[in-house]
Amino acid sequence: MFCLCIVDIITIVVNAYLSLIIRHEWHYSWVPYEYISSIKIYMVVNIITTILIFMLLNLYRSVWSYASIHEVVLVGAACMLSTAFQALGMLILALKVPRSYYAIYFFLMVMTTLATRFSYRGWKALKRGFSKQKGHIVNTMVIGAGEAGSVIIHELKSSLQLKRNVACIIDDNPSKKGKYLQGVRIVGDRNSIISMAEKYQVEEIILAIPSANAKTTKDILKICNQTQCKLKVLPGMYQLITEEVSVSKLREVSIEDLLGRDSINIDLDSVAGYVSDRTVLVTGGGGSIGSELCRQIVNYNPKCLIIFDIYENNAYDIQQELKKKYPKLHLEVLIGSVRNTKRIEWVMEHYRPNVVYHAAAHKHVPLMEDSPNEAIKNNVFGTYKTARAADKFGVEKFVLISTDKAVNPTNIMGASKRLCEMIIQTYNRYSKTEYVAVRFGNVLGSNGSVIPLFRKQMEAGGPVTVTHPDIIRYFMTIPEAVSLVLQAGAYDNGGEIFVLDMGEPVKIADLAKNLIRLSGYTLGVDMEIEYTGLRPGEKLYEELLISDEGLQKTKNDLIYIDEPIEFDEIHFLSELGNLEKAAVNESENVKEIVASIVSTYHIRPEDKKRDEENYKALNSLGKFSHEGPIVEEYL
Repeated sequence: MFCLCIVDIITIVVNAYLSLIIRHEWHYSWVPYEYISSIKIYMVVNIITTILIFMLLNLYRSVWSYASIHEVVLVGAACMLSTAFQALGMLILALKVPRSYYAIYFFLMVMTTLATRFSYRGWKALKRGFSKQKGHIVNTMVIGAGEAGSVIIHELKSSLQLKRNVACIIDDNPSKKGKYLQGVRIVGDRNSIISMAEKYQVEEIILAIPSANAKTTKDILKICNQTQCKLKVLPGMYQLITEEVSVSKLREVSIEDLLGRDSINIDLDSVAGYVSDRTVLVTGGGGSIGSELCRQIVNYNPKCLIIFDIYENNAYDIQQELKKKYPKLHLEVLIGSVRNTKRIEWVMEHYRPNVVYHAAAHKHVPLMEDSPNEAIKNNVFGTYKTARAADKFGVEKFVLISTDKAVNPTNIMGASKRLCEMIIQTYNRYSKTEYVAVRFGNVLGSNGSVIPLFRKQMEAGGPVTVTHPDIIRYFMTIPEAVSLVLQAGAYDNGGEIFVLDMGEPVKIADLAKNLIRLSGYTLGVDMEIEYTGLRPGEKLYEELLISDEGLQKTKNDLIYIDEPIEFDEIHFLSELGNLEKAAVNESENVKEIVASIVSTYHIRPEDKKRDEENYKALNSLGKFSHEGPIVEEYL
């Protein structure tokens, strides 16, 4: 501050005399002595008033290395006040100077004050320019010439550590093309991304359009993905609104960004209406969907949240997470299996839940093909026993987590989930409890899904395995899936099967290629895709709806109700008994029994042949058999 004050005193003295010299066309000898005498007489007063003004306006406390337009305005105001006080003082003291003197003096004061303040910033910029030459400079393209893009560009250019050269800017606004933002040229719209990335040898692309919707983001990233550049995005409008736009807020592009679908919006009030101040039970509460259900349910202030899971490690993890975030939450974590009749009934009787979310299930298609009886025991009869306990102990709402694989199933897992849907539809006809099923596609990032598998394969050096080049799937994020489940509980009248409009299906091969790119690998160079053939029970595409006829819309444009399939309940219930006997006794015909109950389930010939070979191999080793428990009475 002291040094800056000394510099200002010097500039005040110099500017006062220089203003007279400039007024007289740079000839000092032409300046009348009367004018020079006036300047000398008022100099001390001028210096004191100017320094005081500068102090009051914080010109000695600003961090000038990060000065902005705000500091420029302060300098202008300070110099104007200084000139005005000088004019007033000379008028009072009857000191004569030319009228043009004050205009010249004001201009010189502004220029010299800015020069002294911003010279340090210029020196740092010059130093930064030389420093960056020492390491590899990453040529960067910024997409978005708005406020967020401007902030990102400023930080990239001003940081010594980032070592980025903003080579060009892309913006879809045609009026901006050819103009400059912070010295960087706006070279074109999204159609120019590929060509400009090649022209400027861009290595990194930053998408800085937080206001863009999911489809726009997907379209832009799809173009970016055709380059060899690393991609980063600014997450969303929240960072712009809260003024948290910075390089630190940038994140790697995720697969979710490439889905191109806006997340569903749910009616918070309707969900709170049946969850708030209620006792809620989540079976399978430690799993991917179950744990996210718990995370979202706690936001609606339940009276008590019960997590029920057979896997103690999963249950422990979500317990610790919720206890830390919500210390006042009444949380109960119970270990047990939905296959255990007495255990699930004890839980229902002891805690009397108002709402049950049934997420406990075996879900891996190939594994269940090899262990079909386990799929039946856990999925079908676990659901049956939980649904029956809900009826017996007066649960108000029962929400079953189902899957798109239940539609025209070609595998035992999908068929078992279709049986679960039939169970809750049947119970809904005879019980005061409202039973509903929620059907959705593959969940990105859930345990056992393709994304974690692909990542592990890449970490191991590859290859990334895809079963078939043409296989397609519907995808959703875990929060989307859980939002649908919560909303379904608010919409249901009992017996419905809710389905999410998940947009266009995605090719698994494209998903793998995108993930390879996003992870910094080059397909065919340092990472390969290997096609392994369809797995047992797997089909090329999944269907979310059994038929489009009778499809009903709900208040949410992305949530539909599928028309329930009519089936013979008497035959269904009697066959359930036979199915339980077969599953408990490890029958080799359990798939055929399921096919006789679920008319839309068709066992593929190749899967049937494989099963016969497996059973033949087991028989050659000697087959165990035992009597199962007495089959429980159904409805």
